[in-house]
Amino acid sequence: MARLLGGLTPEAFLAEYWQKKPLLVRQALPGFGGWLDRDGLSTLACRDDAESRLVRQRRGQWLLDHGPFSRADLDALPKRGWSLLVSGVNHLLPDCDHLLHRFDFVPHARLDDLMVSFAPDGGGVGPHFDSYDVFLIQGLGRRRWEISGQDDLTLVEGAPLRILRRFRVDQSWELEPGDMLYLPPRFAHNGIALGDCMTWSVGFRAPKAQEIIDQFLNHLQDTLEVEGMYTDPSPRRPRHPAEIPGALLDWTTDTLRGVRWGKADIVDFLGRYLSEPKAHVFFDPPRRPLSLTAFATRIARTGVELDARSQCLFRGRVFFMNGERTEASPAMLPILRRLADRRRLDPAGIGEDVLTLLHVWYAAGYLHPARIGKAAIS
Repeated sequence: MARLLGGLTPEAFLAEYWQKKPLLVRQALPGFGGWLDRDGLSTLACRDDAESRLVRQRRGQWLLDHGPFSRADLDALPKRGWSLLVSGVNHLLPDCDHLLHRFDFVPHARLDDLMVSFAPDGGGVGPHFDSYDVFLIQGLGRRRWEISGQDDLTLVEGAPLRILRRFRVDQSWELEPGDMLYLPPRFAHNGIALGDCMTWSVGFRAPKAQEIIDQFLNHLQDTLEVEGMYTDPSPRRPRHPAEIPGALLDWTTDTLRGVRWGKADIVDFLGRYLSEPKAHVFFDPPRRPLSLTAFATRIARTGVELDARSQCLFRGRVFFMNGERTEASPAMLPILRRLADRRRLDPAGIGEDVLTLLHVWYAAGYLHPARIGKAAIS
Protein backbone atom coordinates (compact mmCIF):
# COMPACT_ATOMS: atom_id res chain seq x y z
CA MET A 1 0.00 0.00 0.00
CA ALA A 2 2.86 2.38 0.78
CA ARG A 3 4.28 1.84 -2.72
CA LEU A 4 0.85 2.26 -4.33
CA LEU A 5 0.49 5.71 -2.74
CA GLY A 6 4.07 6.85 -3.16
CA GLY A 7 5.13 6.21 0.42
CA LEU A 8 1.98 7.69 1.93
CA THR A 9 -0.29 5.80 4.29
CA PRO A 10 -3.95 5.70 3.23
CA GLU A 11 -4.73 8.04 6.13
CA ALA A 12 -2.13 10.58 4.97
CA PHE A 13 -3.30 10.36 1.36
CA LEU A 14 -6.95 10.90 2.31
CA ALA A 15 -6.06 13.85 4.53
CA GLU A 16 -3.63 15.60 2.17
CA TYR A 17 -4.68 14.73 -1.39
CA TRP A 18 -8.16 13.17 -1.65
CA GLN A 19 -10.45 15.70 -3.38
CA LYS A 20 -7.78 18.37 -2.85
CA LYS A 21 -4.83 18.08 -5.25
CA PRO A 22 -3.23 15.68 -7.77
CA LEU A 23 -0.64 13.08 -6.84
CA LEU A 24 1.84 11.48 -9.24
CA VAL A 25 3.32 8.15 -8.11
CA ARG A 26 6.16 6.68 -10.11
CA GLN A 27 6.14 2.86 -10.19
CA ALA A 28 3.06 2.53 -8.02
CA LEU A 29 2.59 -0.93 -9.60
CA PRO A 30 5.97 -2.07 -10.98
CA GLY A 31 5.75 -4.29 -14.02
CA PHE A 32 2.04 -3.58 -14.43
CA GLY A 33 0.21 -3.70 -17.73
CA GLY A 34 0.57 -7.15 -19.26
CA TRP A 35 -2.96 -8.40 -18.58
CA LEU A 36 -4.46 -6.79 -21.68
CA ASP A 37 -3.27 -5.58 -25.06
CA ARG A 38 -5.18 -4.00 -27.95
CA ASP A 39 -6.36 -7.40 -29.15
CA GLY A 40 -7.69 -8.38 -25.72
CA LEU A 41 -9.45 -5.07 -25.20
CA SER A 42 -11.02 -5.29 -28.66
CA THR A 43 -12.37 -8.72 -27.76
CA LEU A 44 -14.00 -7.27 -24.64
CA ALA A 45 -15.45 -4.34 -26.63
CA CYS A 46 -17.32 -6.83 -28.83
CA ARG A 47 -19.09 -8.47 -25.88
CA ASP A 48 -22.76 -7.77 -25.16
CA ASP A 49 -22.10 -7.61 -21.42
CA ALA A 50 -19.38 -4.95 -21.76
CA GLU A 51 -19.91 -1.19 -21.76
CA SER A 52 -17.67 0.07 -24.55
CA ARG A 53 -17.16 3.34 -26.43
CA LEU A 54 -15.15 4.48 -29.40
CA VAL A 55 -14.04 8.12 -29.51
CA ARG A 56 -12.80 9.50 -32.81
CA GLN A 57 -11.65 12.88 -34.02
CA ARG A 58 -12.31 13.71 -37.64
CA ARG A 59 -11.76 17.10 -39.28
CA GLY A 60 -11.77 18.84 -35.93
CA GLN A 61 -15.01 17.15 -34.81
CA TRP A 62 -15.38 14.68 -31.97
CA LEU A 63 -17.41 11.54 -32.69
CA LEU A 64 -18.69 8.99 -30.16
CA ASP A 65 -19.95 5.46 -30.88
CA HIS A 66 -21.24 2.93 -28.34
CA GLY A 67 -20.59 -0.81 -28.48
CA PRO A 68 -20.79 -3.68 -28.72
CA PHE A 69 -18.61 -3.42 -31.82
CA SER A 70 -17.71 -5.90 -34.52
CA ARG A 71 -14.16 -7.15 -34.60
CA ALA A 72 -13.84 -6.27 -38.26
CA ASP A 73 -14.69 -2.60 -37.60
CA LEU A 74 -12.17 -2.36 -34.75
CA ASP A 75 -9.41 -4.03 -36.77
CA ALA A 76 -10.06 -1.57 -39.62
CA LEU A 77 -9.51 1.55 -37.51
CA PRO A 78 -6.87 3.99 -38.80
CA LYS A 79 -3.40 4.42 -37.31
CA ARG A 80 -4.29 7.68 -35.53
CA GLY A 81 -7.15 9.76 -34.18
CA TRP A 82 -9.18 7.41 -31.98
CA SER A 83 -9.49 5.85 -28.54
CA LEU A 84 -11.30 2.66 -27.48
CA LEU A 85 -12.67 2.56 -23.91
CA VAL A 86 -14.22 -0.36 -22.03
CA SER A 87 -15.82 0.25 -18.63
CA GLY A 88 -16.42 -2.32 -15.92
CA VAL A 89 -13.43 -4.45 -16.90
CA ASN A 90 -13.32 -5.58 -13.26
CA HIS A 91 -16.54 -7.48 -14.00
CA LEU A 92 -14.98 -9.28 -16.94
CA LEU A 93 -11.49 -10.29 -15.79
CA PRO A 94 -10.78 -11.65 -12.28
CA ASP A 95 -7.34 -10.02 -11.96
CA CYS A 96 -8.91 -6.65 -12.73
CA ASP A 97 -11.36 -7.07 -9.86
CA HIS A 98 -8.42 -7.73 -7.55
CA LEU A 99 -6.76 -4.54 -8.82
CA LEU A 100 -9.89 -2.46 -8.23
CA HIS A 101 -10.04 -3.59 -4.63
CA ARG A 102 -6.48 -2.48 -3.97
CA PHE A 103 -8.26 0.85 -3.48
CA ASP A 104 -10.45 -0.34 -0.62
CA PHE A 105 -9.07 2.42 1.59
CA VAL A 106 -12.05 4.34 0.12
CA PRO A 107 -15.52 2.97 1.07
CA HIS A 108 -16.98 0.40 -1.33
CA ALA A 109 -20.06 2.62 -1.68
CA ARG A 110 -17.86 5.14 -3.52
CA LEU A 111 -15.84 2.68 -5.59
CA ASP A 112 -17.30 2.46 -9.09
CA ASP A 113 -15.37 0.51 -11.69
CA LEU A 114 -12.18 -0.05 -13.64
CA MET A 115 -12.09 1.34 -17.17
CA VAL A 116 -9.37 0.43 -19.67
CA SER A 117 -8.60 2.44 -22.78
CA PHE A 118 -6.38 1.90 -25.80
CA ALA A 119 -5.19 4.68 -28.10
CA PRO A 120 -2.67 4.72 -30.95
CA ASP A 121 -0.03 7.44 -31.19
CA GLY A 122 -1.57 10.87 -30.58
CA GLY A 123 -4.91 9.42 -29.52
CA GLY A 124 -7.02 10.55 -26.60
CA VAL A 125 -10.44 11.92 -25.70
CA GLY A 126 -9.48 15.58 -25.58
CA PRO A 127 -9.10 18.01 -22.67
CA HIS A 128 -11.91 17.37 -20.20
CA PHE A 129 -12.79 17.04 -16.53
CA ASP A 130 -14.52 14.35 -14.50
CA SER A 131 -17.05 14.85 -11.73
CA TYR A 132 -15.44 12.11 -9.65
CA ASP A 133 -12.05 11.08 -8.26
CA VAL A 134 -9.91 8.96 -10.56
CA PHE A 135 -6.62 7.05 -10.42
CA LEU A 136 -5.00 6.83 -13.87
CA ILE A 137 -2.63 3.84 -14.06
CA GLN A 138 -0.37 3.49 -17.07
CA GLY A 139 -0.38 0.04 -18.65
CA LEU A 140 1.33 -0.74 -21.93
CA GLY A 141 3.18 2.11 -23.63
CA ARG A 142 3.46 5.73 -22.55
CA ARG A 143 1.02 8.63 -22.24
CA ARG A 144 1.58 12.32 -21.61
CA TRP A 145 -0.86 13.82 -19.12
CA GLU A 146 -1.43 17.56 -19.12
CA ILE A 147 -3.37 18.90 -16.13
CA SER A 148 -4.82 22.23 -15.07
CA GLY A 149 -6.46 23.65 -11.96
CA GLN A 150 -8.39 26.16 -14.09
CA ASP A 151 -11.79 27.44 -13.00
CA ASP A 152 -13.04 27.91 -16.57
CA LEU A 153 -14.87 24.65 -17.34
CA THR A 154 -16.82 25.92 -20.36
CA LEU A 155 -17.51 23.06 -22.76
CA VAL A 156 -17.48 22.80 -26.54
CA GLU A 157 -21.10 23.11 -27.66
CA GLY A 158 -22.58 20.13 -29.44
CA ALA A 159 -19.68 17.78 -28.65
CA PRO A 160 -20.72 14.26 -27.52
CA LEU A 161 -18.09 14.44 -24.78
CA ARG A 162 -17.35 17.08 -22.15
CA ILE A 163 -14.53 18.68 -24.14
CA LEU A 164 -13.20 21.92 -22.66
CA ARG A 165 -13.42 24.91 -24.96
CA ARG A 166 -10.30 26.46 -23.43
CA PHE A 167 -7.58 24.40 -21.79
CA ARG A 168 -4.57 25.85 -19.98
CA VAL A 169 -1.72 23.47 -19.21
CA ASP A 170 -0.27 23.97 -15.73
CA GLN A 171 1.74 20.74 -15.43
CA SER A 172 2.70 17.89 -17.71
CA TRP A 173 4.13 14.40 -17.09
CA GLU A 174 4.92 11.36 -19.20
CA LEU A 175 3.70 8.16 -17.54
CA GLU A 176 5.34 4.80 -18.16
CA PRO A 177 4.01 1.31 -17.28
CA GLY A 178 3.27 1.12 -13.55
CA ASP A 179 3.09 4.90 -13.00
CA MET A 180 -0.11 6.33 -11.53
CA LEU A 181 -1.73 9.77 -11.43
CA TYR A 182 -4.52 10.66 -9.00
CA LEU A 183 -6.83 13.53 -9.94
CA PRO A 184 -9.57 15.09 -7.78
CA PRO A 185 -13.02 15.89 -9.22
CA ARG A 186 -13.33 18.73 -11.73
CA PHE A 187 -9.58 18.88 -12.31
CA ALA A 188 -9.01 19.50 -16.03
CA HIS A 189 -6.75 17.01 -17.81
CA ASN A 190 -5.74 15.82 -21.26
CA GLY A 191 -4.08 12.48 -22.02
CA ILE A 192 -2.11 12.05 -25.25
CA ALA A 193 -0.80 8.64 -26.32
CA LEU A 194 2.92 8.51 -27.13
CA GLY A 195 2.76 5.51 -29.42
CA ASP A 196 0.29 2.68 -28.75
CA CYS A 197 -0.71 2.87 -25.12
CA MET A 198 -3.25 1.65 -22.59
CA THR A 199 -4.53 3.44 -19.49
CA TRP A 200 -6.39 1.85 -16.58
CA SER A 201 -8.76 4.21 -14.77
CA VAL A 202 -10.08 3.48 -11.28
CA GLY A 203 -13.17 5.68 -10.91
CA PHE A 204 -15.33 6.55 -7.91
CA ARG A 205 -19.05 7.23 -8.06
CA ALA A 206 -20.38 10.56 -6.82
CA PRO A 207 -24.19 10.75 -7.08
CA LYS A 208 -25.64 14.16 -7.88
CA ALA A 209 -28.04 15.71 -5.38
CA GLN A 210 -30.88 15.78 -7.92
CA GLU A 211 -30.27 12.12 -8.77
CA ILE A 212 -30.48 11.14 -5.10
CA ILE A 213 -33.72 13.09 -4.64
CA ASP A 214 -35.29 11.57 -7.76
CA GLN A 215 -34.31 8.04 -6.79
CA PHE A 216 -35.44 8.47 -3.18
CA LEU A 217 -38.85 9.69 -4.31
CA ASN A 218 -39.09 6.65 -6.58
CA HIS A 219 -38.17 4.49 -3.58
CA LEU A 220 -40.94 6.08 -1.50
CA GLN A 221 -43.41 5.50 -4.31
CA ASP A 222 -42.54 1.80 -4.27
CA THR A 223 -42.54 1.36 -0.49
CA LEU A 224 -45.01 3.88 0.93
CA GLU A 225 -48.60 2.79 1.57
CA VAL A 226 -51.08 5.49 2.66
CA GLU A 227 -54.70 4.65 3.35
CA GLY A 228 -57.66 6.96 2.95
CA MET A 229 -59.53 8.72 0.15
CA TYR A 230 -60.88 12.21 -0.29
CA THR A 231 -64.58 12.64 0.48
CA ASP A 232 -66.93 15.63 0.38
CA PRO A 233 -70.30 14.42 1.76
CA SER A 234 -71.92 17.90 1.84
CA PRO A 235 -70.38 20.05 -0.89
CA ARG A 236 -71.74 23.47 -1.82
CA ARG A 237 -72.55 24.38 -5.35
CA PRO A 238 -69.43 26.20 -6.66
CA ARG A 239 -69.56 29.69 -8.13
CA HIS A 240 -66.73 28.65 -10.46
CA PRO A 241 -66.85 24.95 -11.35
CA ALA A 242 -63.34 25.12 -12.83
CA GLU A 243 -61.78 26.34 -9.59
CA ILE A 244 -59.93 23.78 -7.43
CA PRO A 245 -62.02 23.39 -4.27
CA GLY A 246 -60.46 24.69 -1.07
CA ALA A 247 -61.49 21.55 0.81
CA LEU A 248 -59.65 19.36 -1.71
CA LEU A 249 -56.59 21.59 -1.47
CA ASP A 250 -56.60 21.42 2.35
CA TRP A 251 -57.05 17.63 2.34
CA THR A 252 -54.18 17.19 -0.12
CA THR A 253 -51.94 19.47 1.95
CA ASP A 254 -52.66 17.52 5.13
CA THR A 255 -52.14 14.19 3.35
CA LEU A 256 -48.74 15.18 1.97
CA ARG A 257 -47.67 16.57 5.32
CA GLY A 258 -48.40 13.16 6.72
CA VAL A 259 -45.70 11.58 4.57
CA ARG A 260 -42.82 10.91 6.93
CA TRP A 261 -39.48 9.16 6.66
CA GLY A 262 -36.62 8.61 9.06
CA LYS A 263 -33.01 7.53 9.04
CA ALA A 264 -33.97 3.86 8.75
CA ASP A 265 -35.87 4.62 5.53
CA ILE A 266 -32.88 6.50 4.14
CA VAL A 267 -30.52 3.64 5.05
CA ASP A 268 -32.84 1.20 3.28
CA PHE A 269 -32.96 3.40 0.18
CA LEU A 270 -29.25 4.16 0.08
CA GLY A 271 -28.22 0.54 0.59
CA ARG A 272 -30.48 -0.70 -2.19
CA TYR A 273 -29.57 2.18 -4.52
CA LEU A 274 -25.79 1.98 -4.07
CA SER A 275 -25.64 -1.81 -4.36
CA GLU A 276 -28.05 -2.10 -7.29
CA PRO A 277 -26.22 -3.47 -10.37
CA LYS A 278 -25.99 -1.26 -13.44
CA ALA A 279 -28.54 -1.86 -16.17
CA HIS A 280 -26.18 -3.90 -18.36
CA VAL A 281 -25.00 -6.17 -15.53
CA PHE A 282 -26.51 -9.66 -15.26
CA PHE A 283 -25.55 -12.59 -13.06
CA ASP A 284 -24.96 -16.17 -14.13
CA PRO A 285 -26.51 -18.66 -11.69
CA PRO A 286 -24.86 -22.10 -11.74
CA ARG A 287 -26.40 -24.40 -14.33
CA ARG A 288 -26.43 -27.29 -11.89
CA PRO A 289 -26.33 -25.71 -8.44
CA LEU A 290 -24.93 -27.78 -5.60
CA SER A 291 -27.34 -28.90 -2.93
CA LEU A 292 -27.00 -27.22 0.45
CA THR A 293 -25.12 -30.24 1.78
CA ALA A 294 -22.75 -30.41 -1.19
CA PHE A 295 -22.24 -26.66 -1.07
CA ALA A 296 -21.33 -26.85 2.63
CA THR A 297 -18.82 -29.62 1.93
CA ARG A 298 -17.25 -27.67 -0.94
CA ILE A 299 -16.83 -24.34 0.85
CA ALA A 300 -15.51 -26.12 3.96
CA ARG A 301 -12.43 -26.76 1.78
CA THR A 302 -12.22 -23.54 -0.26
CA GLY A 303 -14.30 -20.80 1.37
CA VAL A 304 -16.40 -18.42 -0.74
CA GLU A 305 -15.79 -15.24 -2.72
CA LEU A 306 -18.15 -12.63 -4.10
CA ASP A 307 -18.73 -12.53 -7.83
CA ALA A 308 -16.85 -9.61 -9.36
CA ARG A 309 -20.18 -8.04 -10.33
CA SER A 310 -21.57 -8.21 -6.78
CA GLN A 311 -21.78 -5.23 -4.46
CA CYS A 312 -22.36 -6.00 -0.80
CA LEU A 313 -22.80 -3.07 1.58
CA PHE A 314 -24.06 -2.86 5.13
CA ARG A 315 -25.16 -0.46 7.84
CA GLY A 316 -25.46 -1.85 11.33
CA ARG A 317 -27.18 -5.23 11.09
CA VAL A 318 -28.75 -4.57 7.67
CA PHE A 319 -26.93 -5.90 4.59
CA PHE A 320 -27.59 -5.07 0.94
CA MET A 321 -26.51 -7.57 -1.69
CA ASN A 322 -27.04 -6.30 -5.25
CA GLY A 323 -30.07 -4.23 -4.25
CA GLU A 324 -31.58 -6.90 -2.00
CA ARG A 325 -31.96 -6.31 1.76
CA THR A 326 -31.09 -8.85 4.48
CA GLU A 327 -31.10 -8.30 8.22
CA ALA A 328 -28.42 -10.30 10.02
CA SER A 329 -28.81 -12.09 13.31
CA PRO A 330 -26.16 -11.34 15.98
CA ALA A 331 -24.39 -14.62 15.17
CA MET A 332 -24.29 -13.85 11.44
CA LEU A 333 -23.16 -10.25 11.83
CA PRO A 334 -19.35 -10.65 12.13
CA ILE A 335 -19.27 -13.24 9.33
CA LEU A 336 -21.25 -11.12 6.87
CA ARG A 337 -19.23 -8.03 7.74
CA ARG A 338 -16.06 -9.93 6.94
CA LEU A 339 -17.53 -11.10 3.63
CA ALA A 340 -18.60 -7.57 2.69
CA ASP A 341 -15.28 -5.98 3.66
CA ARG A 342 -12.91 -8.61 2.24
CA ARG A 343 -15.22 -9.94 -0.50
CA ARG A 344 -14.34 -13.49 0.52
CA LEU A 345 -14.55 -15.86 3.48
CA ASP A 346 -11.95 -18.43 4.42
CA PRO A 347 -13.32 -21.89 5.34
CA ALA A 348 -12.68 -21.29 9.04
CA GLY A 349 -14.87 -18.19 8.98
CA ILE A 350 -18.06 -19.90 7.80
CA GLY A 351 -20.50 -21.04 10.47
CA GLU A 352 -23.78 -22.92 10.33
CA ASP A 353 -25.79 -19.75 11.04
CA VAL A 354 -24.86 -18.13 7.74
CA LEU A 355 -24.68 -21.23 5.53
CA THR A 356 -28.28 -21.12 4.24
CA LEU A 357 -28.00 -17.46 3.23
CA LEU A 358 -24.70 -18.07 1.44
CA HIS A 359 -26.32 -20.93 -0.47
CA VAL A 360 -29.19 -18.64 -1.57
CA TRP A 361 -26.68 -16.08 -2.82
CA TYR A 362 -24.66 -18.82 -4.53
CA ALA A 363 -27.78 -20.07 -6.35
CA ALA A 364 -28.42 -16.50 -7.59
CA GLY A 365 -24.85 -16.19 -8.91
CA TYR A 366 -23.86 -13.54 -6.35
CA LEU A 367 -20.98 -15.57 -4.90
CA HIS A 368 -19.05 -18.75 -5.65
CA PRO A 369 -16.87 -21.31 -3.91
CA ALA A 370 -13.46 -19.65 -3.82
CA ARG A 371 -10.87 -20.67 -6.34
CA ILE A 372 -7.91 -22.53 -4.89
CA GLY A 373 -4.66 -20.69 -5.42
CA LYS A 374 -6.39 -17.37 -6.18
CA ALA A 375 -3.88 -15.00 -7.75
CA ALA A 376 -2.89 -11.88 -5.86
CA ILE A 377 -1.71 -8.50 -7.09
CA SER A 378 2.07 -8.37 -6.67
